[in-house]
Amino acid sequence: MHVLEKTKSPLGSLADSVIDQHAANFWLQKINSLWSVNQALGKIVQKENAAQNMASLTLQVNRHFKMGQAGQHHPIFVEVDGIRYERSYSLTQLDAQHVLLTVKKVDQGKVSSWLVEQSQVGDILEFGQPYGDMLLPTQAQPMVLLAAGSGITPMLSLLKALSKTDQMAQAPIQLLYWVKQYADCAFKTRFEKLAEQYPNFSFQVFYTQEEDAGVRLNQDHVALVTNIENSVVYACGPSGFVAQAEQLFAHAQSFKSEAFSMSAVENSDIGFVNITLLKSKKVVAIPKGQSILTSLEQQNIKPTHGCRMGICNKCVCNKVEGSTKNLVNGSQNSEPGNVLKICVNSAQSDLVIDL
Repeated sequence: MHVLEKTKSPLGSLADSVIDQHAANFWLQKINSLWSVNQALGKIVQKENAAQNMASLTLQVNRHFKMGQAGQHHPIFVEVDGIRYERSYSLTQLDAQHVLLTVKKVDQGKVSSWLVEQSQVGDILEFGQPYGDMLLPTQAQPMVLLAAGSGITPMLSLLKALSKTDQMAQAPIQLLYWVKQYADCAFKTRFEKLAEQYPNFSFQVFYTQEEDAGVRLNQDHVALVTNIENSVVYACGPSGFVAQAEQLFAHAQSFKSEAFSMSAVENSDIGFVNITLLKSKKVVAIPKGQSILTSLEQQNIKPTHGCRMGICNKCVCNKVEGSTKNLVNGSQNSEPGNVLKICVNSAQSDLVIDL
């Protein structure tokens, strides 16, 4: 009996012949910018204005790209002025080879500013593995989507995924969306088409800084939702918005959320504390009220991190002792030996952490 040897692809043969994968990727991408031995890459093939200071990038992805489930986030790596940055964004799958990345420019945000203002068709982005728990239910049930600002992007992903199934027609789905001005509203035409196509879907936009300003999320908006006890609620936006939504919709059957910015520093969070880094054998003074990650970076200490939103867990370390405050929900923790996400926690006392 003869054994047939599986023929290797040109990419595989080149990978075997070159010890350094970085070198292999370098030469492969001279031939085709999306070719790689091991990198998940996407090429910008279309760029559009989604709203004021917001751009939608259509990306063609290569064979290494793994699309997460609707509502999840992907780490995205870009190089700006010679420095490599990692940020996390929600993607919407368009087809087997294309995804949509929508980014809102953040004040002083290096990555968001580059993506919105400077990125061009043909530019290459690199992806990490998707993560996040804001997933769709397995069976049809009433859903409430609460979005503020760029928190609308995972909602678009969820709705697009739902529109490919029968769930969109089987249970009511309400989208409530808050923006500052008319020009900040993204995807409105898409939502209008969904509302025309699916009677069960409805959406409202609240403009908080226009002459006919709508009010910010409050108890009155809960009254707009029927059968909340049997509904799953999704909320995405700044931390204050998400914390308010969690309080108002505490009686929902299920509540899932993600916050993409932290609460402002409170007046009580003034002063400095000492933080002892066990592995580094360093003691540094950092300000109260600011994320531990940011504080360490300002001391030229570079801990491993990813999303900077408390979701991906890349920055997690062990807190040996001390008191910390979660900048997303305001909760405080003084228990020793706890897992600590340094990107979304500030120091409230002297700390000892396993970094």
